[in-house]
Amino acid sequence: MNLLAISGSLRAASINSAFCRVVARLAPASLPVTVFSGLGELPLFNPDLESSLPRSVQEFRTIVGRADALLIASPEYAHGISGVMKNALDWLVSYEGTVHKPVALINTSPRARHAYQSLREILQTMSASIIDEASISLPLLGSCTTEDAMLSAPEVHRSVQAALAAIVAHLAGSSPKGPTFPLA
Repeated sequence: MNLLAISGSLRAASINSAFCRVVARLAPASLPVTVFSGLGELPLFNPDLESSLPRSVQEFRTIVGRADALLIASPEYAHGISGVMKNALDWLVSYEGTVHKPVALINTSPRARHAYQSLREILQTMSASIIDEASISLPLLGSCTTEDAMLSAPEVHRSVQAALAAIVAHLAGSSPKGPTFPLA
């Protein structure tokens, strides 16, 4: 099993990117997590390029296709998902490797409800399989905005472990054990 974590932010100090790195650090050896860092390298989506994909898009699709599941943490901008996340998803719309791909959605801000719903709608339209038990909301604004702060926070540890357990259970075809932290 392997998990691909994707942050929808290009900011160097992104809370979503830090969270993805924390997930990779806390994941058990049986579930290696790769954090994708190439969203900024994807060209703007253009359906005319589908017949001859740019190398960065080919690599992105290959990485997504090889992953057993995706974990997506994306910020909200003006009541929507970030432009780089939407662009990345547009490149995956016609890619068969995303059909029925299990996806966990992460919301790192309690105020970011519109982006979560939009991201969920887009992924469902793309025929991805949202893992509700692994989709969590964590209020990380304030003092818990860095990787070190997240690693020091017991509630982050518990939430990450519960989300990873739900992903593993989903991939194994069983129901998750223990508490879940669905997005409210």
